[in-house]
Amino acid sequence: MYFKQFYLGCLAHASYLIGSEGEAAVVDPQRDVDEYIKEADAHDFKIKYIIETHLHADFVSGHRELSARKEGDEIKLGKAILKIMETPGHTPESICILVTDTEVSNQPQKVLTGDTLFIGDVGRPDLAGGKGYTPQMMASMMYDTLHEKLLKLSDAVEVYPAHGAGSMCGKSMSKETSSTIGEQRKFNYALKPMAKDEFVRMMTAELPEAPAYFPKDAEMNRTGAEALSELPKPKALSPEQVRKATGNTQTESLRYVILDVRPAAEFGAGHLPDSLNIGLGGQFAIWAGSLIPLSAPIVIVAQSTMQVEEAQMRLARVGIENVKGYLEGGVESWQRTGFELATVSQISVDELNMLLRDRHDLQVIDVRRPPEYASGHVPRAIHAPLSTLAASVRNLSVDPAKPTAVICAGGFRSSAATSILQQHGFANLLNVTGGSSAWINAGYPVEVPPARES
Repeated sequence: MYFKQFYLGCLAHASYLIGSEGEAAVVDPQRDVDEYIKEADAHDFKIKYIIETHLHADFVSGHRELSARKEGDEIKLGKAILKIMETPGHTPESICILVTDTEVSNQPQKVLTGDTLFIGDVGRPDLAGGKGYTPQMMASMMYDTLHEKLLKLSDAVEVYPAHGAGSMCGKSMSKETSSTIGEQRKFNYALKPMAKDEFVRMMTAELPEAPAYFPKDAEMNRTGAEALSELPKPKALSPEQVRKATGNTQTESLRYVILDVRPAAEFGAGHLPDSLNIGLGGQFAIWAGSLIPLSAPIVIVAQSTMQVEEAQMRLARVGIENVKGYLEGGVESWQRTGFELATVSQISVDELNMLLRDRHDLQVIDVRRPPEYASGHVPRAIHAPLSTLAASVRNLSVDPAKPTAVICAGGFRSSAATSILQQHGFANLLNVTGGSSAWINAGYPVEVPPARES
C-alpha cells in the first residue's frame, strides 16, 4: 500500500493519498488539487475515491473539482481497505477512516481522524450551531466517539488528523502531524479518564471565537467549489488606479483592502498607507480568512506577479475570491509616482529589553492567542489577540500617540497587528522580530498572568 500525507502549512491542514494496485483514494483534499493528480500519475494510480471526513469550515475543499476530473472511474483500492467509522463530535457528520494494508495484516494499521482526534487535542464542538446542535450536545457526542470507538483501537494504530498546530479547529494542537493511539492515550489531555459531564464542561469552556469565514467555507463545501481555473485573473493596476480604488470609503462592504503579502521587514521599510500585512511566509490563509471582510474587494501588493498568483490561490483556499487587482510594479512604482509610504520600525528583543528599561512610556501589546499569553509574556505587555484586535483596539488601555511595541511568537502576527494599529491612528509602532520565542531564548524574564478562580 502507498500512503502519503500532504501538509499545507499556511492552513495547518493535512490531506492524504492512499493507493494500491493502480488505484487510489484522496482524503480531505485542499482546493488546489494538481499535486494529488501529479502524485497519482507518478505512481501509476487512478484516483477512484474522494473522501471528506466532515463538512470542513476552515478551508474550501477540492473534492468537487477532483471528482469531476476523475468522473467515471470505479471506487476500488486494490489490497488496501478503507473502513468508515461514524464519529460525530466536531460536526454531526464527521467520520474517521480505518486504513488496512492487507499485505501486512488484516488489522487496521492507520486511522485518518479528520477533525475528531488531533495530536494533543480533539475537535472543538461549537461549529455545528447552525444545524441546531449546541456545543454541549456535540461535546457529549465527541465523548462517546472517543471512548466507544477510537480508544478501543490498538495502541499501535497510527493517527493521522486533518489539521495541526495553528488551526482554529482545536484549542491546543501539537506541531506533530502524526502519532499513535497509544501515545495519544498517554499524553492527550482530552483522552484522560473522566466522566462525560466533566469532559463536556472542559470542552465547552473558553472556546475561541470562530473566524467569520468558517460558515461560508462550510456552505461552499456543501455544494462544492468551482475550479480555481474559473476565477478571474487580477488586473494590473497603476499607482493612480490603486489610489482611486482604495479611496472608496462609502461602506465597509465596498471598501478595498490593500493586502501586502511581503515579509514583515519589507513591509516595515515602506508600504502603502492603510494596507494590511499578511505575509506569504506564514499561516497566510488562516489569517487572511480571519482578518479580511468576506465581501471586501482586494488589491494585492507583492514583490512579483508570481506572488500575486500565489496569493490569489491561497486566498481561494479559504473562500476569498474577490481579488480585483494588484499594484503593478509593486511598492517601487508607488514610490516613483511620488505617493506617500508608511513605515514600521523593526526591533530585536535586545532592543525591546533596553526600551523597557529606559522608556517608561513604552507600551507593549502581545497579540498571541490566550493560551500562548497565559504561558508567559514580556513584562508590561497587555493582551490583545490578533483575531479580535480590530474590534477591540478602541477599548485597549493604550495611547496611540505613545511608542508601542507589538509582539507575537515570531514576528509574523505582530506585523499584521501593526498594520491594523496604523489604521487606527497609532503613529509610533515597533514590530518585535523573533517575538516571544526569541525573548525567552535570550533568557529575559517573563510574567505569567494570575490563574483565574474556578
